[in-house]
Amino acid sequence: MDFKDYALSQLAAPPQRILEVGCGHEGGVAPALASAGYDVLAIDPDAPDDPPYRRVTLEELDDPGPFDAVVAGRVLHHVHLLGTALDKLAALAPLLILDEFAWNHMDEPTVGWYESQHRLLVAAGREPKGPADLAEWRARHADLHPYETLRAEVDARYEQRHFEWRPYFYRWLGGPASESLEEGLIAAEAIRPIGFRYAGVRRETVRSPADSR
Repeated sequence: MDFKDYALSQLAAPPQRILEVGCGHEGGVAPALASAGYDVLAIDPDAPDDPPYRRVTLEELDDPGPFDAVVAGRVLHHVHLLGTALDKLAALAPLLILDEFAWNHMDEPTVGWYESQHRLLVAAGREPKGPADLAEWRARHADLHPYETLRAEVDARYEQRHFEWRPYFYRWLGGPASESLEEGLIAAEAIRPIGFRYAGVRRETVRSPADSR
């Protein structure tokens, strides 16, 4: 299940107003959500020119909402003022849906597998998107939030509704069997999963057991 399908599985049926944060120059999941009948606003400094896109950062966004949900794919681990950003997202919408990256969970066997796969693909004439040397990559990205920091900030504002660990390196490798191979090794506990999906409800909107009586 790719992220657009995951987001659709977590959303209530339209009509709903959805904010996508960090859609990138490729447009994110906004087209799929719009095709499914949702009213979508997607933001990113490098967003496409046409609606439903706006070239703004979250800090610059002046739309007061409300939105029914926020969708963000591989964005929040980059955001420096993470607490401030999450406060704004929680004020804009009661539901948060994430596709994210626990980069600091890359242990030695996981790194070794990834780098060997990268070398094999290069030798076969392919050009993986990801770096060849993960130690060098980590040195260049020391400012990224580790998983534990990201979860602590999210959990302070949202109640988890769904969570799952997932493969991630296949996105960087792009080989014909990268995803299935990574999934199999994760299932065998030979490498760690570093991707995850999350859906959570703003804490003040979570119903207590008394609410259902």
